[in-house]
Amino acid sequence: MSENKLLLDLVKRHPGAIAIAIFLGLAESVFNGVSATLIVPILVEFVGNPVDFSDAPLILDRLVTAFDALSPTHHLAAMTGGVVLLVMLRNLAQYGNAIMANSLTRSLTADLRGRGIQLLLEIDLEFYHTTKLGDLVNCLGIEINRAASSIRNGIRMAIAAIAVLVFLGLLISISPPLTLVSTAVVGAIAAVNQHFIARSRHFGKRFSETSQEYSIRVMETLTGIQLIKATANEEKEYRRLLQAIENCEQADFLAQANSAAIAPLSEVMSLFAILLIVGLGNAFFPTQVASLSAILLTYLFLLFRLLPLIAQLNGFRSKFANRASSIKAVNEFLRRDNKPFSQNGNCHYVPIAQGIRFDRVSFAYGDRAQPVLDGIDFQLYRGETLALVGASGAGKSTVAKLLPRFYDPTAGKITLDGRDLREFNVKSLRKAMGIVTQETVLFNASVLENIAYGKPHATEAEVIEAAKQANAYEFILELPQGFETKIGDRGICLSGGQRQRLAIARTLLQDPDILILDEATSALDTISERAIREAIDNLSRNRTTLAIAHRLSAVQNADRIAVLDKGRIVEIGTHDQLLARGGHYTQLYRMQCETP
Repeated sequence: MSENKLLLDLVKRHPGAIAIAIFLGLAESVFNGVSATLIVPILVEFVGNPVDFSDAPLILDRLVTAFDALSPTHHLAAMTGGVVLLVMLRNLAQYGNAIMANSLTRSLTADLRGRGIQLLLEIDLEFYHTTKLGDLVNCLGIEINRAASSIRNGIRMAIAAIAVLVFLGLLISISPPLTLVSTAVVGAIAAVNQHFIARSRHFGKRFSETSQEYSIRVMETLTGIQLIKATANEEKEYRRLLQAIENCEQADFLAQANSAAIAPLSEVMSLFAILLIVGLGNAFFPTQVASLSAILLTYLFLLFRLLPLIAQLNGFRSKFANRASSIKAVNEFLRRDNKPFSQNGNCHYVPIAQGIRFDRVSFAYGDRAQPVLDGIDFQLYRGETLALVGASGAGKSTVAKLLPRFYDPTAGKITLDGRDLREFNVKSLRKAMGIVTQETVLFNASVLENIAYGKPHATEAEVIEAAKQANAYEFILELPQGFETKIGDRGICLSGGQRQRLAIARTLLQDPDILILDEATSALDTISERAIREAIDNLSRNRTTLAIAHRLSAVQNADRIAVLDKGRIVEIGTHDQLLARGGHYTQLYRMQCETP
């Protein structure tokens, strides 16, 4: 979808509002043009020097003689009242158009943001591993705002173009020769302005790039604030951010300075254009200047009203060009053909009857030539706890990511009761799985809301029972507001063990059929680990469990243990069986558990 197609798609989604805005713009232009045409005849008659418009151009003759049926005493009042009414209608249409344009801009912004958020929620995790978070935040914020405002500028361009055409039509009807000259002069003004419009496109692209850089730096600073403070690099990061702000502001200033130059330049050139028209009027009608003065003044007045409209049109063109880079960025962001999406099957999950099979599964991240998993093959039986162990980088966590289909195998397949996981509806499959990882994900909400996240309609009694089974109930009661305590961003107000127990309580409340434990007890102190293990025992009971662990002491009681080495399963069996073989597992066990 090109940038133009994106704009067309947005227009199709809001045709009514756009049509009303353009209609109001047309009405405003007509009211403006007709009222401006009548101003000079009224002024001439008001000073007591009525002009005979019978030989005037048809448009002037029709407008002025429309009031001839009235008596001379009411003629001037009627014309004046007509102009006042037209000016009021014009301003009313202008006000309605402004309200409609603002409403449309808000609707377009909400529309684009909604589509962007929906895309981010549907897209596979692989996308987030190759995309900077700052880019996404910048696009959802600044770029979408600028892209939506470009639609508004496009509508303003259309309305300004309509107004220019209306005034050009009036000028042509009064004097085609003068209008021909005027058009040439206006063309010269437009050619000069085109240079500034081209510069606007360049400055707009530069602003988008600097804005993106600033957003990325802010996100990196906030997410890495602990490291920054630990290494005493606050001043360094401050200077980097200050430089990014300065670059962004400089780009915005240059864009605004370029746009601001259009109006005064157009005004100066317009003044010369009017003087030229006056001179040409004298040249074309040297013997009729006195008799045609009212007509010439009307022409000049209309021309004087037209030139600011042309400057306005060029200003909107400049703003539209300035935001072209944002339209391109949003278009690229909303594209679906270059992003990874999981194949969604039609089969809804039913409880496991037999088990899960990894059938010669291989996997590589992105374009990496070296696979992380290389033809692994094993069975996870219903109700069994299977532990995956191995050195760092062996592929343990990748196996855990393949089971809920965060990724799909690049070769081989994973089956559940003989059916390929890709045949299942992704949401129904994932709702049947509970995942507890080393990096606990909690939200800046209450304890109760975090535990009930996987089951929003759970009762308070169910939440309390889950907290008790997760060994979290006692410490929750000690918090300032108990279950209503806000735990801060990512649960910053809690210890690592407390956060982990809340995650386990959340999974218990969800009551999954399949359980995935990915390093759930690593990086915890001995006391916390003991409490977590008891909670995990409660969680794993009567569930099909895949447990990934670095510490062998955490999985010795598993039904079976599979040893991964360089993406391959090299051993599988119980703890005692593997020790008896004296292979890879024995080496790992000796390194971790035996005293040197």
